[in-house]
Amino acid sequence: MLLRLAYLTGTNAFAALRLLPMGVRDKDVEILALRHQITVLERQLVPDVRVRFAPEDRFFLAALLTSLPRAALRRLRLVVRPDTILRWHREIVKQQHARTCWPERRGRPPAVRSIRNLILRLVRENPSWGYRRVHGELTTLGLKIALSTVWEILQQEGIDPAPERASTTWADFLQSQADALLACDFIETVTLNGQRHYILAVIEHATRRIHMLGTTTHPTAAWVTQAIRVRSAS
Repeated sequence: MLLRLAYLTGTNAFAALRLLPMGVRDKDVEILALRHQITVLERQLVPDVRVRFAPEDRFFLAALLTSLPRAALRRLRLVVRPDTILRWHREIVKQQHARTCWPERRGRPPAVRSIRNLILRLVRENPSWGYRRVHGELTTLGLKIALSTVWEILQQEGIDPAPERASTTWADFLQSQADALLACDFIETVTLNGQRHYILAVIEHATRRIHMLGTTTHPTAAWVTQAIRVRSAS
């Protein structure tokens, strides 16, 4: 289309240069001859058969004639109506505007950052999970995301498939589960009157904070359960 449009523009430019040395009378004669030829062509058209214009023909005619007033367009002997010329021009402008408004990046929009972080966290805390298992976990949580998107995120982060990952060490497990791990033990102490007490203490692995859950002189499983239950309720 661009090559043919350039050809039409070049040939008509040379035709315009040819008209420069011509007088007004000669130009009027040529215009009358061209109008008469169009009239002859119109008489030879098959009834009920529309004349078809190539896209480059529409572009050239729209660019050439759209600057003329509507009244001047109606006086021209055209195969198509003046409204058709104006409609061609509107369509060309609309196409040019649509091309400038196209987004630079096409295709599927990227996953939300929070979902991406959640996928990476699930894989980090569960090294044996593959992308299908992670996708199933996200579906259980009510998050709608394509299975291929989970695979692409893992590929972009350089995370190998589950069977090819190294086995998890105890240190890696503690580091990945530190936020959920608690260590508890009894601290034995003796009061001033010589009575022995046992303090139930809990330490958080992530923050190293120590919580005192209670003290007793006779620690039993029932007492430990009750102390943890009271602490959790508070």
